[in-house]
Amino acid sequence: QAQLVESGGGLVQPGGSLTLSCAASGRTFSTYAMGWFRQAPGKEREFVAAISWDSRSTNYADSVKGRFTISRDNAQNTVYLRMNNLKPEDTAVYSCAASKTYNSRYSGRYDYWGQGTQVTVSS
Repeated sequence: QAQLVESGGGLVQPGGSLTLSCAASGRTFSTYAMGWFRQAPGKEREFVAAISWDSRSTNYADSVKGRFTISRDNAQNTVYLRMNNLKPEDTAVYSCAASKTYNSRYSGRYDYWGQGTQVTVSS
């Protein structure tokens, strides 16, 4: 089964950039669609971005479209989230997830979850 571990979170100033990584241990990683979600204090978890198993399809939340880029390297069993022009509103715990089906924007479609990494955007 897929086991996911996020890394790359930290403190960054508004307008800065950060890249998150999600390493998967399962041998069937390449068959899973992958997604990134985030949860800010006092708010529900929200969709950020998702990518199909073959990288042919991507989905982005409107709030991050044009600023964030999701990508994957199946040979390395790793999914990335490149975040540019970060805003204070992006502050949240970011989690990656794996889906046996497709790159949905709905969290209920995902079967495995990482424990998350903190991203803080502040001056």
